[in-house]
Amino acid sequence: MTGATPSSLLAGSLPTSISIYQKTCRLFKSSNQIIFIITGVRCSVFFQVFNDPIHGHMEIHPLLVKFIDTPQFQRLRNIKQLGPVYYVYPGASHNRFEHSIGYVCFLQALRDRQQKLGITDEDILCVQIAGLCHDLGHGPFSHLFDGRFIPEVKKHEDASIMMFDHMVEVNKLEEEMKEYKLVPDEDLEFIKQLIVGRPRSENQGRGKDKSFLYEIVANKTSGIDVDKWDYLARDCHHLGIPMSFDYHRLLMFARVCKVKEQTYICIRDKEAANLYDMFHRRFSLHKIACQHRVSNIIAYMITEALLEANEHIKIDGLKLSETIHDMSSYTKLTGHVFDQILNSSDDNLKGAKEILNKIVHRQIYKCLGKIPSKVVTQLCTFGLEMAVLYESRKQPEFIYISSCVVTLDYGMKGENPIDNVYFYSKKNPDKPKRISKEQVSKLLPADFNETFLRVYWKGEPDDASLERAKEIFNQWCARNFPLLQVIDGTAPEQKVQKLDKGRPKFESKQHEYKNK
Repeated sequence: MTGATPSSLLAGSLPTSISIYQKTCRLFKSSNQIIFIITGVRCSVFFQVFNDPIHGHMEIHPLLVKFIDTPQFQRLRNIKQLGPVYYVYPGASHNRFEHSIGYVCFLQALRDRQQKLGITDEDILCVQIAGLCHDLGHGPFSHLFDGRFIPEVKKHEDASIMMFDHMVEVNKLEEEMKEYKLVPDEDLEFIKQLIVGRPRSENQGRGKDKSFLYEIVANKTSGIDVDKWDYLARDCHHLGIPMSFDYHRLLMFARVCKVKEQTYICIRDKEAANLYDMFHRRFSLHKIACQHRVSNIIAYMITEALLEANEHIKIDGLKLSETIHDMSSYTKLTGHVFDQILNSSDDNLKGAKEILNKIVHRQIYKCLGKIPSKVVTQLCTFGLEMAVLYESRKQPEFIYISSCVVTLDYGMKGENPIDNVYFYSKKNPDKPKRISKEQVSKLLPADFNETFLRVYWKGEPDDASLERAKEIFNQWCARNFPLLQVIDGTAPEQKVQKLDKGRPKFESKQHEYKNK
């Protein structure tokens, strides 16, 4: 995928200034190669071109290609970006592979505009490698695996760090890094810090003057990062959902400013509304796709199937849930496990196979209703599982009822992420400031999170059973929650009695499923 070497360059000499050097690089980028002539020795860096449906033609550095061409990275081709959403939106067939490659020229744009930042080629490579590898730790169906099946793995970034270490070791990538002037002993730790979004120890990578680098891949301060820009654009594209947020414009108005001893990526003050639009698009994407009623039901069913199969599918002698602690085995675990269970003749997998067959034949669980956020805390304190056992003594059908807690927000629980963003003005580009919500618009939301609980019927899907289940559910709601309006169910707003004082309270064990 490389072009012919221009004969005019072979006779060239070492550029005498940075600006001439940069112009020379841009001149010959069109032929997919940059030629460096150093002390009379000619050497070439060949860039491979990837044609991406979101970002167009992207030139990928050869060191990045070395990371891409490994079994650990290629595994991402078989992990759906949106997991079970594919069973609701037919276009959601994209994978973690293409999303991970979507980190392109952000840092280069900053360097071109602010050369005094001292951003080096090595800095850019480290950030790009971190972007490539930030999702290596995802399991089958992405957040379903680490959010539901193995809830003790609280962050996929932790698994990404383990997989990254494994990738570098087994593919001998340290030697490849040295060829491009990276120092593995320092830069590997820096890359891992970039993946988690903050220093993991007192060793702060490139120092406080370059602390802004931690905001590019995984911004733990405000949530504004390249990861979000790519998945918003990519997910909306594949889902067929309009994308109003313009990350290209935001990129043009990004600037690094110093606040006390730290440096931050700041945004032009007039772009505050664009940022609110970005977070609202994230909220909307989760509401209509990631947390879609049917998508959540299928996620629940796949989780049940994986739990049923956990003891009986072994990878290198390890159970499915144990592979997360062995990266060699985890590399072999992808979304193909769905078909492995579905096509198995093993009697031990009969229960898991029945669940997946229901998904294939669209015999999925039914949603009885959605309980709004005002009573979710009360419900979770009481514990729906214990309530099910209590009620099933009187009505056996109640045992087939289950639930799922859903949280929608702007990415920082109940906080306004824009409160953590620094802005600059045209008059004072080096004096960052905060902008309150009221300064932007009076029409912005008062609350930044929403929690509700969906209740499912797992019994027979026939009309009579479903109607009976709805009746049982509404009777139970009427006995336990005051002024409850069941959404998506059949009961109107009604006044009911509070929880019986004689009943014991239990902690809830409900799944809380939040996508990226």
